[in-house]
Amino acid sequence: MSERIERPASPEVPASLALPDRLVAFGGRLSRWLVWIGGTLLIGSALMVSLEVVLRKVANSSLGGADEISGYAFAVATALAFSFALFERAHIRVDALYGLFPKGFRFLTDLLGLALLTGFAAIIAWMAWQMVADTIEHGARSITPLRTPLIIPQLPWLFGWLLFVLFGVLLLVAAVARRLRGDGAGANRLIGIKSMGEQIEDESV
Repeated sequence: MSERIERPASPEVPASLALPDRLVAFGGRLSRWLVWIGGTLLIGSALMVSLEVVLRKVANSSLGGADEISGYAFAVATALAFSFALFERAHIRVDALYGLFPKGFRFLTDLLGLALLTGFAAIIAWMAWQMVADTIEHGARSITPLRTPLIIPQLPWLFGWLLFVLFGVLLLVAAVARRLRGDGAGANRLIGIKSMGEQIEDESV
């Protein structure tokens, strides 16, 4: 007769603590899609500039506006990539003394660093919001031959900054929630500095 092996039931996670983790998973997927969009914009602008150079050299003609459009593409792609870098813990940090701190203090420095970064991004987003509002109010256009309505590049650029702030706050909440339920390693995977093994794995992939 086969014996039935009883497994200890896993502790239930309160919904208030599990919700941030689900939102983090969704945010990570969304940021990955956005960084693909940003990369596509960069590749498209690179091809446009390359074609512009060839046309000027071979046919002595020009597409017109390639430099302006590539500038918009770079700004939008950069803003869309901020959130992905946040989830990947790719933003630069000075960690000369970080490894010497106790684990609990490291978590506090991680929280402080992310809070300062998110606060700085919030200031930029607020100023960007005001600029976009002025653009909408006055119907501003670029002072170039294209006369581009500036709302076209500014809206996705502002969207990238707002998402960056939103996801920064979300990661703060999720990291604290994991810490409260005793998952220090999980909190570190959200906001901590990557270990040497994680960096090697990233490079290998």
